[in-house]
Amino acid sequence: MQLNFEIFNFQIKEDNNGKKVIFDQIRRKYVSLTPEEWVRQHVIKQLVSNGWPASRMSVERTLPHSKKRYDIIHYNQDGKPELLIECKAPSVPITQKTVNQATGYIHLQDVPFVFLTNGLKHLFIARMGSELKIVNTIPLYSEINTLFLRAK
Repeated sequence: MQLNFEIFNFQIKEDNNGKKVIFDQIRRKYVSLTPEEWVRQHVIKQLVSNGWPASRMSVERTLPHSKKRYDIIHYNQDGKPELLIECKAPSVPITQKTVNQATGYIHLQDVPFVFLTNGLKHLFIARMGSELKIVNTIPLYSEINTLFLRAK
């Protein structure tokens, strides 16, 4: 399925059970190719294409002080979470409920940016003091501080 990202080349093959798997460059292994994983791998490629350092990404781990799992976190140069990404399958619509889930991570993890996508619709959410600013694009890493004049 074509998503709302640049076109990327992926390493896809069948495993021993005949199921499709895709290579995850962050986890450095093949993982099951589900619809949500298809979106997640596009997000990783797009972020890297936009200058976000791959070496600062973590994929599918448990959030600290929580039982919830995140899809992707990008850390800043000090090792603090800078961007939390929530990926949904293309069949899952981006509704107020999914936006509320994503913005809840801002407060739960004290992260300045959240990116929510189902591969077709993107919401990049920035915390600016007590306000949230939402844009429908994936910013270049070099533009993040000028695009969002974030308060620290």
